[in-house]
Amino acid sequence: MWRQRIASEIELQRALLRTRAGRRLAAGLAALAFVTLIGLIWLWPSGGGARVDASQIIISTGIVPAKVTAVAEANCPIETRPGCQRVDFRLDGGPREGAPSFLILPGDDATPRLSPGDAIRVTPNTETFGDLAPEPAAGADPAQAPYGFVDFERRASLGWLALVFAVLVVVLGRRVGFLSLVGLGVGLLLITAFIVPAILEGSSPFAVALIGSFAAMFATIVLVYGIGAKSLAALMGTAVSLVATTLLAVLFVKLAHITGTSSEEATLVRNLSAGGVSLQGLVLAGILIATLGVLNDVTVGQASTVLALRRANPAQKLAELYRAAMLVGRDHLGATVNTLVFAYAGASLPLLLIFSSQQIGFGDGINREVVATEVVAALVGSIGLVLAVPLTTIAAALMAVRLPADVLPADDHGHHH
Repeated sequence: MWRQRIASEIELQRALLRTRAGRRLAAGLAALAFVTLIGLIWLWPSGGGARVDASQIIISTGIVPAKVTAVAEANCPIETRPGCQRVDFRLDGGPREGAPSFLILPGDDATPRLSPGDAIRVTPNTETFGDLAPEPAAGADPAQAPYGFVDFERRASLGWLALVFAVLVVVLGRRVGFLSLVGLGVGLLLITAFIVPAILEGSSPFAVALIGSFAAMFATIVLVYGIGAKSLAALMGTAVSLVATTLLAVLFVKLAHITGTSSEEATLVRNLSAGGVSLQGLVLAGILIATLGVLNDVTVGQASTVLALRRANPAQKLAELYRAAMLVGRDHLGATVNTLVFAYAGASLPLLLIFSSQQIGFGDGINREVVATEVVAALVGSIGLVLAVPLTTIAAALMAVRLPADVLPADDHGHHH
């Protein structure tokens, strides 16, 4: 069965490339793929990025897992608030695995409360104690305890959640679901191995994100749907929509004077990179990456719709095919735009709560850069999605009406609405 399906898909691809429309579209996308490959080679990080001075490191190093064994009140007169706790634990990793030790937690509201049995992550205060773990003097500063609290251990729960997600995708999506997971892995690899290191090395965040987005587009769509009429139309729609989103992002980030300096993370990035990273470029890169995933969904869905309609009624003209496909596209568009806008609103919810509690008016609140950045990102991304529907529909329709029905896929096994 698998061999028959593969053979059938290969024959469809050959038949597609024997048509003039198929060859032209494939040639255009091949040229874009070549430019993307050159961009990847040109911008690929060398691994010799700037090193950060030790005084600027903001993330704990030497972190080891531990298991809480006891929690008790401690005598910490240096604390300004009551409720200081001593947390005893057993080290579950590192050179002292199995050894008991402890840390001191202050009594402020921002400090999490621990209980026996909690899996946590700690870091040694080696500057004070070296490899030893002596008892601190009574009333000592919590920072002078042998270890400091870093965070809860979450990797096991995150791993189980990822496993449930993967199993559901494969069970319900079967072959396409499995390939989608592989495509997701390729996309994450591009972010971690290319986009982030290249930006840290001083390359333009905007150029890196654009090239990375095109590479992810090719990798995910071609991997999942192969090289056929549907994937070619989806690639063309996604590419044009990405360019349109890019131009809009550049224009409105400049018009709205979005500097990228409004968040704490931006300040830390600037300090760590000694000003070598464009914070405005990071904003643009974030908009492109966030929009890409939703764009793929829209463009593949529209390409599938057009080709299914064309195969069902080969007598349809271009205008009829476009109108029929747009009926589905409008339904899809409404749900997708809501998804993107609410995703940005959800990410900004703590900030909105702060503004509301401070009785800051809507007009003043939306004018703050930290809010305006999210508004620009949400609206530019949404405009990109709005444009993706007609752009992909017309691209797919122009190709479909020039192709014989027998080179179109017999069923849409990858996307249903």
